Amino acid sequence: MQNFDLAIAYDWEFDVEFVSAIEKQLQKAGLTTYVIDYKNIFEVIENVKHRKLNFKCLLDRASDVDPNFWELAKILARRKSKVFNPLKNIKHAIDKATMHLEFITAGIHVPYSIIIPPHSQSKEILVSVDNLAILGRPFIIKPCNTTGGGMGVVKGAESLKEVLTARSKHSDDKYLIQEKVYPQILDGKRAWFRCYWSFGKTICVWWDDETHLYNILYDEEIEKFGLKKLFQITKTIYKITQLDFFSTEIVLTTKNKFVVVDYVNDQCDMRLQSLHQDGVPDEIVHKIINNLKIAVIKEKINHQ
Repeated sequence: MQNFDLAIAYDWEFDVEFVSAIEKQLQKAGLTTYVIDYKNIFEVIENVKHRKLNFKCLLDRASDVDPNFWELAKILARRKSKVFNPLKNIKHAIDKATMHLEFITAGIHVPYSIIIPPHSQSKEILVSVDNLAILGRPFIIKPCNTTGGGMGVVKGAESLKEVLTARSKHSDDKYLIQEKVYPQILDGKRAWFRCYWSFGKTICVWWDDETHLYNILYDEEIEKFGLKKLFQITKTIYKITQLDFFSTEIVLTTKNKFVVVDYVNDQCDMRLQSLHQDGVPDEIVHKIINNLKIAVIKEKINHQ
């Protein structure tokens, strides 16, 4: 049997540079890596099934869009390999309605929201005028389980008619209608942050929700603007979800509250800023890879 320390499964063309950087950094540390994509997934599954191939760890960046990768993740989980992120935890974590309620229970501030049942279960929705008034205008409409790149999200809704139209597009999904949150301006930057739980550590960056551009958040800025709570909130979200690697969006609002606006992204966009204007700063990507490396080394030690 061939044994590898980490398998990296991916299905997105823009992951190529990230996967290459992982291989380079982990192999430099003496770890073995194996890349799985749509071209070799079936061969890999057969070889794993027949115990010709084994992985101590799997970084799964594919099963969210291609069910063929689910089988591999399930087999490896049964064999006690470490899967980043476990499938059983993902389903729970990406349901925005569930997270909304669990975050409130955990004391995390979230936007005022109304949870709407799936269109397939109830074509009519009952929303009071008072509730709509609390939402204000414009408001946000979000499907609860349709995730990735803002899919299905309406950012500037003004009427109930738009809610009815939006929910018919993903008819089996619950929807959130949510108040629009406004950030403070700190030294000319919108106080909107993307925070990563990265294999045991929190990394936070500036992320502008209008331009979609990232900037590194420096330690002196964390002190100057009192942003340590970003790290506490992200760790609390980890305790709720038990995901190894995810991102969340947190806003410091004009009312001076830290509000989580995009709850859990289990598949983080890791395009490098040196190659894509709206990519993640290279330094941050390499920090995340370093945290992954440490996690894989721990698993390797545990398997010895």
